[in-house]
Amino acid sequence: MESLFHTRSRIALQLRKSKASRGFTLIEMLIVISVIMILVAVAIPAYRTSLVRARESVLRQNLFTLRSLISQYTLDKQKAPQGLEDLIQGGYLKQLPNDPITGKADWTADQEDQTIMSPDQTDAGGIDDVHSSSTATSSDGSAYNTW
Repeated sequence: MESLFHTRSRIALQLRKSKASRGFTLIEMLIVISVIMILVAVAIPAYRTSLVRARESVLRQNLFTLRSLISQYTLDKQKAPQGLEDLIQGGYLKQLPNDPITGKADWTADQEDQTIMSPDQTDAGGIDDVHSSSTATSSDGSAYNTW
């Protein structure tokens, strides 16, 4: 009889312990949520900074490539391209890359002046340089359209 009583009391004690240990207290939940919020508050600015720097790196690479192709076109054809579309038509590019800052292929091309090569020959000028069309400021403080 006594063993049956002890068995029942042990089972009841175990049930009480298991009910009490099933979840977290409100304080524990608030602490966990606070720690997560602090980590998110620190991570978001770092993530945004890395996105800006990645876009700037892509912009630098695109400008380098476009300028290199303009030079190659000028050397191959003995005249500068009249527009960026000439690079596509000449087979130097499949399509114009998007400006990562504006998200569009809206590059600003600098035209070189018309030059007189000889009395009967005139160079019609063409693209000399290319820049981003964005007026935003980069992370180093300069405007993207000055790169």
